[in-house]
Amino acid sequence: MDWDRKKAGFVGLGLMGSPMAANLLKAGWAVTAWNRSPAALERFEALGGARAAAVEELRDTPVIIFMLPDLSHIEEAAAGLLAGWTAELPAPGTTVVVMSSVSPAAVQDFGARVAWGSGGNAVVVDAPVSGGTQGAVDGTLAIMAGASERDFQRLLPLFSAMGRTVRRLGPLGSGSLAKACNQLIVGTTTAALAEAAELAERSGLDVAALYEVLAGGLAGSSVLDKVGPRLAAKNYDPTGPAKFMHKDLSFVLESAAAVKSAVPMAEAGAGLYAELVRQGLGDQDLAVVRQTISNLSDITAAPTN
Repeated sequence: MDWDRKKAGFVGLGLMGSPMAANLLKAGWAVTAWNRSPAALERFEALGGARAAAVEELRDTPVIIFMLPDLSHIEEAAAGLLAGWTAELPAPGTTVVVMSSVSPAAVQDFGARVAWGSGGNAVVVDAPVSGGTQGAVDGTLAIMAGASERDFQRLLPLFSAMGRTVRRLGPLGSGSLAKACNQLIVGTTTAALAEAAELAERSGLDVAALYEVLAGGLAGSSVLDKVGPRLAAKNYDPTGPAKFMHKDLSFVLESAAAVKSAVPMAEAGAGLYAELVRQGLGDQDLAVVRQTISNLSDITAAPTN
């Protein structure tokens, strides 16, 4: 496999995928993309990228990145690709990079199936990201990789075009476990900030002023800096659907069960974000967890007959 060609396939040009693929182009990578929506492909072509009519057209690409909502979507999109590899083996060293938030156990199983179906010529690396849409645009994402040291070093120039903090955490599945831990912190911190906002506002405090004070003390965090303004303004325009947090916290519970680790915060968070989805708020921004808490507060405050 010629890794000096800087040639990659990219599947999934959504809120995160589009700027990530654009940054690869800026770094000199020749990128061919596939996306369900043709409008995103047209915008990508305008930036100098190439369009694939189907994922199968990427079969001879040295590196194929998937940035889709979950592993089930990746497996569906890659079905034709894998079928083609069964009929005609890919070049040795072909690499499938899963950059979505997925189950650590499931991505290991996916890796085993890809290796078997490609005659051992293709390998799966999981490399989920954190940093939101702005981090994707700026090329400053944190990238958490699960790969062999050899594969990680080969992919480092690719990752460095999209992220600032790039780390190998261990073998396949390790990146997804690290992302699950990341989401445990982000999800529960956002929920705590939302809960504080509702308590403060219902008690007569100014939420923006409260957050300003909190930011100057031990409660200050990147989550407060980035999500706090949206929570204070009740701005729930999506930068990423909140429903995915419930999915991500389910991966925490799954991973914790496998090693018998207690995760009471993850359990509470998973319950709260399940309620968010039940309330029909899942397609809005993560900050909409404040509305979820507000709705629960109204139920608690409602008079009983």
